Amino acid sequence: MPISQTLTESEFAVFFEELGLAVALATLIGSLFLVAAFALALLRVVRGPTAFDRVVALDLIGGICLCIIVMFAIHFDQQVLLDAAFAIALVSFIGTVAFARYLGKGGGE
Repeated sequence: MPISQTLTESEFAVFFEELGLAVALATLIGSLFLVAAFALALLRVVRGPTAFDRVVALDLIGGICLCIIVMFAIHFDQQVLLDAAFAIALVSFIGTVAFARYLGKGGGE
């Protein structure tokens, strides 16, 4: 579109309506992939051959939950969910490091 051409108000409305549909479709597809990843990570937690595999899978589940929360924040335009995601990220990281150190010292095997 040339710069000299201006959009009318109705054309802006159509553009943003189509953009909303694209975001909703991306949210749906992303949700399906995240649910599949969550199920596979949960399977690794249950059937993991070692405790280290279970720790990595739990960390992955924390990351997947963060992605889901951020997707909801974008879709519903709620900034407060991003604060919750940040807090969960910190707790997940600290928990993973603490549990890995515990397993590294010989516990849990």
